[in-house]
Amino acid sequence: MTVPVHGGLLRLDTPGNGEIVDLTPGVASIVRTTGVDRGLVTVFATGSTVAVTTMEYEPGGVSDLQALLERLIPGRGEYQHNRLNHDTNAHAHLRAAVIGPSESIPLVDGHLALGTWQQVVLIDFDDRPRKRTVTVQVLS
Repeated sequence: MTVPVHGGLLRLDTPGNGEIVDLTPGVASIVRTTGVDRGLVTVFATGSTVAVTTMEYEPGGVSDLQALLERLIPGRGEYQHNRLNHDTNAHAHLRAAVIGPSESIPLVDGHLALGTWQQVVLIDFDDRPRKRTVTVQVLS
């Protein structure tokens, strides 16, 4: 038995530096175009310095998450990646690895099964602007 897969892409420009972007409207738009009522939605960001998670996307929550990640994995630090590659974004790779590149969300009655205050977000940790691609797949 094969499982039908539908979906699309979200493309966005980000300034990097921990910018958090609400993907929920874009993901929901792609889901609507599929016509799928029940299934599973996977949201995957391409790149080793970007992550996808869920959170309450509001200014305080955004600021708190950015501050937490700075405390856990400081932007300024002694990192082998930077030394070996003459680079400046080791912290971005580490933060992205900790959070991860994707989320899977149940689709119920044609709607993402998110909580009232829960949004799907992209976090771009790189230390420079980037063009980002997010793949949204709906399995029915």
